[in-house]
Amino acid sequence: MRSHYKQGLNRKQQLLFPPSLDEYVGENNSVRAIESYVEILDLRELEFKNLSKKSNDGQPAYHPKLLLRISN
Repeated sequence: MRSHYKQGLNRKQQLLFPPSLDEYVGENNSVRAIESYVEILDLRELEFKNLSKKSNDGQPAYHPKLLLRISN
């Protein structure tokens, strides 16, 4: 007889990837410096404006700090 309940995950299964992508990046990697630098920026002083439209069309815009981090 087939069960109507969802099956739980096998708790003994090994993970293929670490639980966090942060674990892939070393503590002395230059990415850490870029992230720290972007975090201290004052985006209002640099005249970043909210370019996202307030509508129900599509997904919301990405935060400018996120875009600055990945553009390097």
